[in-house]
Amino acid sequence: MRKRVGIVGFGGYSGAELVRLLVHHPHVEPVLLEHRADSSARPVPLGQAGPARIPCTADAVKAEDLAVVFLATPADVSMELAPAMLSANARVVDLSGAFRFADEATYTRWYREQHTATHLLPQAVYGLPEVCRRNIAAAQLVANPGCYPTAANLAIRPLVQAGVIDRSAGIVCDAKSGVSGAGRKPSVTTSFCEVTDNFSAYSVLDHRHVPEILNISGLEEAELSFTAQLIPIARGILETIYFRTRNVRDIQTLFDVYTQEYSHEPFIRLYPAGVFPDIQSVAGANFCDIGVKFDAPTGRAVVVSAIDNLVKGAAGQAVQNMNLMLDFAETEGLL
Repeated sequence: MRKRVGIVGFGGYSGAELVRLLVHHPHVEPVLLEHRADSSARPVPLGQAGPARIPCTADAVKAEDLAVVFLATPADVSMELAPAMLSANARVVDLSGAFRFADEATYTRWYREQHTATHLLPQAVYGLPEVCRRNIAAAQLVANPGCYPTAANLAIRPLVQAGVIDRSAGIVCDAKSGVSGAGRKPSVTTSFCEVTDNFSAYSVLDHRHVPEILNISGLEEAELSFTAQLIPIARGILETIYFRTRNVRDIQTLFDVYTQEYSHEPFIRLYPAGVFPDIQSVAGANFCDIGVKFDAPTGRAVVVSAIDNLVKGAAGQAVQNMNLMLDFAETEGLL
């Protein structure tokens, strides 16, 4: 018997990616939850019905016995819906930023809006499997990480923990993303004429994903300079991370840190010395690819981290979390 799982926000980019992944998952059956009167799914060929559709209500979720509900919705909508979905005995994976922080003050500062479901913050588990795997498996509410922090933390955290970064010199994270990271809601900034043949930085020094990087990596705010940039492609993130090393003689030291941390991780791929991933390397896949180069005379190092923002940065990671929550193999539906 396949477990039934619901998707709210299936018309958005991350929601549509969830549908794409889950219809091929061997152990679940996706159900579309209609939250908006104008919600619509992508067209399907003749003879194919597509996933079932039900109202996005606690009663419907309970009646259909949905094991997990994915909220591919803006933060304010997730705050509204999460309590109802949990009350219907469904576990929740939220793809917004609503539940990524343990305290209301952090959310209010970085998202510049009030949190309306603060009673759920203590029970939410941050959903980065490579770091929080044990807690995710037992969680009722999982906060799926942001796309930029996923690529950044998987590259930075092992190095910080190993003490090989000279934190007094600071770390620069230069992050570039495709336009789908901004969501499907129309805006002038992400319109065709503004994005095509263009390249722009945004939310400089106050990007809302910064506190996620700090919380997981262990860095202090003054130690990290993060800049997000929009590039004229549909999907993908590439982050170039610059830092000075501490007590590192050669590149093997840095490789040893990564291999010790990730040797058994199915979705982390390391590149040979001086070879770097690009966005095409991870397109459509749930991988985070990491490459590193080290200059011994100056102690400088550069790490490049690449993910697909809609997969490892959103829907794929959400499925990875669901697999842990429902006791499936972590790679089911993703490899």
